[in-house]
Amino acid sequence: MTILNDIRKLQDKVSENVVGQRDVVQSLIIGLLADGHLLLEGLPGLAKTRAVKSLAKHLAVEMSRVQFTPDLLPSDVTGTVVYDEKANAENRFRFDGGPIFANLVLVDEINRAPAKVQAALLEAMEERQVTAGGATHRLPQPFMVLATQNPIEQEGTYPLPEAQLDRFLMHVYVDYPDRDAELDILRLVRGEEGTAPRADADRLAAETVFAARGELRNVTMAPAVEQYLVDLVLATRPPRELDPSLASWIEVGASPRATLALDKCARARAWLAGRTHVTPDDVRSVAHAVLRHRLRLRYEADAEGVTANRVVDRLLDVVAVAG
Repeated sequence: MTILNDIRKLQDKVSENVVGQRDVVQSLIIGLLADGHLLLEGLPGLAKTRAVKSLAKHLAVEMSRVQFTPDLLPSDVTGTVVYDEKANAENRFRFDGGPIFANLVLVDEINRAPAKVQAALLEAMEERQVTAGGATHRLPQPFMVLATQNPIEQEGTYPLPEAQLDRFLMHVYVDYPDRDAELDILRLVRGEEGTAPRADADRLAAETVFAARGELRNVTMAPAVEQYLVDLVLATRPPRELDPSLASWIEVGASPRATLALDKCARARAWLAGRTHVTPDDVRSVAHAVLRHRLRLRYEADAEGVTANRVVDRLLDVVAVAG
């Protein structure tokens, strides 16, 4: 229970700095517990970067930040092999790791970098390692990529490859805060003006995160819930017999990686709620963030204004819990 309380305190501390985005903060905590990467998407100014920096502020880990731009090179992210003339003959070449060698890696405006840079992230995100100069370099643990992108900015942006999108555990939408939250934001930021940012004196140790991940393995899932989770993913693939609209909307369905992500996220949500078992509501709660970026819609769906969120809504309507 102590570990759960520590994680809940972390969630509360981040929420205090990111007003009006409690669902986003919960997604950050779920991603941290499930050992996955997150893609945060929202309009400019909605505290995407602030949320990531607040999480790092309250964790005893190293954070790095990379601003993605069209002229960025893969070595600017992963690092490069350099020549050191002062070293002995056997060690003249050494590898200098890039900003990817940190525990929390904030990638700002990820869709502004070209395909080569996106490809450089694939090995790091999936294998937790970087290969350079014929050698493999392990990344530190914990390791989490938190990427942001603004949906309305089109000029100078590149679509993310489907293989990379699939490596994000969750795709989290950041929306406008409500009226009361907007007022709280005004007062919070006004109070911060003129004060230097300080790291939390009582930051949560990485060992606590590892211990929490270990406890997730004790969260059980009934066979009926397991089948429900799998059925949600299978309904995105051919033949999609449950509902004709799914066949007309979805061109490419979710991979088995989506099944694993649903399982991890649902377990993390149940554990945060203080339960030792997963309910169908846990699965439904994380379904949009886990599935929306893993579906490729048909042209006809785009023409009709059908979004990935609407498709997931339909999935939740037509797929029932067994028994």
